[in-house]
Amino acid sequence: MNDDERWREKLSAEEYRICREKGTEAPFSGEYYHNHATGKYRCKCCGEVLFDSGDKYESGSGWPSFDRPAADGAVRREEDFSLGMHRVEVMCEKCGCHLGHVFDDGPRDTTGQRYCINSLSLNFEAADDE
Repeated sequence: MNDDERWREKLSAEEYRICREKGTEAPFSGEYYHNHATGKYRCKCCGEVLFDSGDKYESGSGWPSFDRPAADGAVRREEDFSLGMHRVEVMCEKCGCHLGHVFDDGPRDTTGQRYCINSLSLNFEAADDE
């Protein structure tokens, strides 16, 4: 079984479209957009910890937003010139899962960055005290 077949078997059609084909879920539709529970956000494809709930904030963008990854090296950035604009794509460093994009319009009192992430690229693991 090749990688593509393995991902198609593991993911739903919509998860595959976003995670492997670099799609985007509709704004304000994602499961984690309004999630305020304490815990970790893991890659939908490989399970790596990518973001922490302590770094999540309400950006009003329609997607879960974080001001930083959970750890240095958790995500990879690549220039994205699709759709006639310049953006910076964010992917899981371990498996290449498309997560979303990062912008420089985040909270100025922290990193100034907004990691705008598709809920369908993530799984949430609640902290033990939740």
